[in-house]
Amino acid sequence: MSNKPEKKEVETTGHSWDGIEEFNNPLPRWWLWTFYACIFWGVLYTIAYPAWPLLSGATPGVLGYSTRGQVAAEIAAVDEANAGINEQLASADLTQISANPELQSYATNAGAAVFRTWCAQCHGSGAAGAKGYPNLLDDDWLWGGSIEDIHATIAHGIRNETDADARFSQMPAFGTDELLEKEQIAQVVNYVMSLSGEAQNPEMIAEGAVVYEENCAACHADDGTGDRTQGAPNLTDAIWLYGGDYDTLVTTVSQARYGVMPNWNARLSDAEVAAVATYVHGLGGGE
Repeated sequence: MSNKPEKKEVETTGHSWDGIEEFNNPLPRWWLWTFYACIFWGVLYTIAYPAWPLLSGATPGVLGYSTRGQVAAEIAAVDEANAGINEQLASADLTQISANPELQSYATNAGAAVFRTWCAQCHGSGAAGAKGYPNLLDDDWLWGGSIEDIHATIAHGIRNETDADARFSQMPAFGTDELLEKEQIAQVVNYVMSLSGEAQNPEMIAEGAVVYEENCAACHADDGTGDRTQGAPNLTDAIWLYGGDYDTLVTTVSQARYGVMPNWNARLSDAEVAAVATYVHGLGGGE
């Protein structure tokens, strides 16, 4: 008679798939303790760091860690490192920045970053503009293209109601306000088109010249070359902010245009305004 103990069968889970049953073997101890350690680590993590969402935020965690705070600290460190050159840029004579290679390089790079952040949405990533938003690469400037003029435009904006020094001009709505009849508008549009190209109806040019002289020359000049001090566009160069075809010009004369640019001196530091003015001036169109 053998004293060898009988081998005890392992119980099954009680489940059966097509006659196949699964043994209810215990999990390996190493795996089980690893699982418990993960649970313990997770509990500690949710206590130490921001984790559980609340109605207006999340639990802050006992360590007070914040990714937003970390980014703010990094920005503060960069600002502190650049404080000296930013102070130099803010107080510099704009026309003399180019004479200082180090300051010029910093202003151009900083200005490019400011432009991509705040200006590219309207003027395009390449500064070529769009309908209603000026192209900053050419030399057609409504308010002047010197670095001082560009700086003033950026700092104070155009036709906004938040800066008393904003560039301001307003074209009359000759059609909406019934200052001109439709026939007169058609005549002056044909005359204006003739200044930089071909008129739709050449027979109206002579009458349009009279309408222009009486209603438009005061701002756009007798020869149509415009007046930068008023932001009055040059009508002879075939560069049009809203379009130069007949229908668009009729709309412009009839309803007028009133583009608004914010004053960036309320959002940007003096150094940032000087930097982006330097960058824009150096794009190729600055004078």
